[in-house]
Amino acid sequence: MQLNLKLAVISAAVALAACGKKEEAAPAAAPAAPAPAAAPAPAANDGVIKIGHVGPTSGAIAHLGKDNENGARMAIEELNAAGLTIGGKPAKFELLAEDDAGDPKQGTAAAQKLVDAKVNGVIGHLNSGTTIPASQIYNDAGIPQISPSATNPKYTRQGYAGAFRVVADDVHLGGTLGKYAVETLKGKSIAVIDDRTAYGQGVADEFEKGVTAAGGKVVGREFTNDKATDFNAILTTLKAKKPDIVFFGGMDAVAGPMLKQMKQLGIKAKFMGGDGICSSGLVDLAGDGMSDEQVYCAEAGGVEGEAKAGMEKFKADFKAKFNADVQVYAPYVYDSVKVMVEAMKAADSSDPAKYLPKLKETNYKGVTGTIAFDEKGDIKNGALTLYTYKGGKRSELAVIR
Repeated sequence: MQLNLKLAVISAAVALAACGKKEEAAPAAAPAAPAPAAAPAPAANDGVIKIGHVGPTSGAIAHLGKDNENGARMAIEELNAAGLTIGGKPAKFELLAEDDAGDPKQGTAAAQKLVDAKVNGVIGHLNSGTTIPASQIYNDAGIPQISPSATNPKYTRQGYAGAFRVVADDVHLGGTLGKYAVETLKGKSIAVIDDRTAYGQGVADEFEKGVTAAGGKVVGREFTNDKATDFNAILTTLKAKKPDIVFFGGMDAVAGPMLKQMKQLGIKAKFMGGDGICSSGLVDLAGDGMSDEQVYCAEAGGVEGEAKAGMEKFKADFKAKFNADVQVYAPYVYDSVKVMVEAMKAADSSDPAKYLPKLKETNYKGVTGTIAFDEKGDIKNGALTLYTYKGGKRSELAVIR
């Protein structure tokens, strides 16, 4: 689940486009940073605990951002109904939701707004390209951040003590898809396209490494951008190379039109992508450009066995509440909120400096499975769910770790 931007410098990021997944070209790894500074004093509002959420609720991937935000709202409402007491006071949770439009500049502005509002913690952002620059702002303020969908490895490799994620990263996701393309789909000539965002380029790079490691051959590498609608030039170039698989590192809002144009050009290759394209909304975005079992993708998360019942119940409850199907990462946002509050309960405090040590010790059974973090803040033993599409619906193939 992802979810896209090329950061030239953290203080001046440029435009992006989406789980979770994503943004501009992936920036170089930053040196390890010091532990966060002392947290600002939480607002003295008699037990009110402010939890921020940031995602793109406007723009081309607003359907993904709203999906995430609704996951947060669902968790907040349940927590308020539970009548919790933290720090000797009845806890009232308040969601402060911000829109970053999948844009790094807007993402850092949203982050600063939440810091100024003295939030007790942040869930987000959806895209790697907004999550990474925003993470420095939260770190400097001493505010813990859990991303439910940003998959670029850099996010948790900056040395920030309060940065966590609840899904597997692109190394795992892209590499697994590359191996699957060669060993299971039997790809002989594989083409790769990315949208030059932190997410899209990152997952495409890892996919290409996975293909090579599995003994496969990449016959062409092209790129577009996260707002493009015309792909005829790059698709025509790739058509001449006769690919049997085309991998796209980017989001569903671009993948849908790309599939339509592949059909128009007579390219019959299978189409693959990461969690950015792996949404229930891809079916509508691609229209008649998608045929059964043509598209294969992976969501950075997944449940199996007895845990499936909990996930299905969540999806049913979500549908009943919001009259919408889960797109990709709403369950991971929901669990992220619950994990953060569990740490507050364990510390008996919503003060970030006091509950952060408990957050590091998390071992929480959620609707997305067991959540525990390693020393970097990455989820331990993260799962991937492989999907294809048939009959106009996303169909699960396997959960792998």
